[in-house]
Amino acid sequence: MDRQTVSLVRRRWPGRTMAWLRARVDAIAHGVVLGALSIAEAVLFHPVLLVLAFVPLPGIGPVVRQLNDLTRRVCGEWCGVAIGSPYRPVPAGEGEGGILTWPQRRRWLTDDPATWRDLAWILLNPMIGTVLAGASAAAIVYGIFGMALPHGSTQLAGVISHPLYGILLAAGGFLAAPWLLRGYGEFARSLLGPTEHAELAQQVRHLAQTRSDTIDAGAAEVRRIERDLHDGAQARLVAMGMTLDAAGQLIETNPAAAHALLAEARENSIKALGELRDLVRGIHPPVLADRGLADAVRALALDMPLRVHCACELTGRPPAPVESAAFFAVSELLANVSKHAEADRAWIDMRHDGGVLRIGVTDDGRGGADPVRGSGLSGIERRLASFDGVVAVSSPPGGPTVVNMEIPCALSSPKTSSC
Repeated sequence: MDRQTVSLVRRRWPGRTMAWLRARVDAIAHGVVLGALSIAEAVLFHPVLLVLAFVPLPGIGPVVRQLNDLTRRVCGEWCGVAIGSPYRPVPAGEGEGGILTWPQRRRWLTDDPATWRDLAWILLNPMIGTVLAGASAAAIVYGIFGMALPHGSTQLAGVISHPLYGILLAAGGFLAAPWLLRGYGEFARSLLGPTEHAELAQQVRHLAQTRSDTIDAGAAEVRRIERDLHDGAQARLVAMGMTLDAAGQLIETNPAAAHALLAEARENSIKALGELRDLVRGIHPPVLADRGLADAVRALALDMPLRVHCACELTGRPPAPVESAAFFAVSELLANVSKHAEADRAWIDMRHDGGVLRIGVTDDGRGGADPVRGSGLSGIERRLASFDGVVAVSSPPGGPTVVNMEIPCALSSPKTSSC
């Protein structure tokens, strides 16, 4: 091993060691918190469950769901185990304003299998979950007592026949903390996560919604093309035909007027050709087909009235439909920035990582963008949902506005494209 390698290892070793230690300390702390929450949950809800066996109290089901949603979120952040929501969608109510009546809400809760799995979680979590979450902290405390107290002085220390066993137990609890915490997350997912049937039902609902959105978007695009053709190129072509017909009638009696009409027809043909090119460019820009997404975004950035910084690192080309959807999403975002954001600069960051195309568009404008109020963001969400893409928007009042898009896809070639 040469000196440069040794120096590099020495520089990296403290940082990696601290990260390794911090990960285990965090896992132990998170395990203690989860164990305490499991015990508190048992104290609060086990008596309530006994009461519910005889007197069903309204409002308990939603409270349990909110607490279990908190557990799902915590497991995703602390345990590294993502848990989706398994609940069925809320049906339309028969009450005033479509609100569910109490009998309807009770029937909706009791007919959902996820409700009974929530109750099983409340019953089993204090026993199994507490052991998994708090095992590392318990092993460390028990091992420290075994090392510190004289042999045989207490019943606790008497179980550990030698201080070395206490050291091994404490070290084992410290080392195993991340795995035990992940085990807690897997246990939570087994009861709080959606079943295969529920996941399939959710996928079917998602596909039905995205198919409807795609059909609506396609129909709207067809109407736009028809309108542009009717109002633009078609009208000019009709006028050119009438001009040529008039020129044909005048060519023998008034050649000068016929030549003037032919020149007018030539001008109309040039304008119609330009409008057709603009229309084709709006359907699928030639630069996108020829050069790929990175160069198409760069060309788009150059045409903007504000300064756009572009950093794109793609080691290939996404599928053509994904390229088109991503390009028009960026185009819509930049159009929003130039029209509404009152921004001076914008930044585009595009890269492919972990099988996902990630695009970030940031501007220094006044902020306040909200997908609920329109502003084109909801249309972008619908466009990308067809490819299982997601859009995240952060736009506090006063700015900046940050829009992150993620589209799962694979790149087709190893050729590097950057801008």
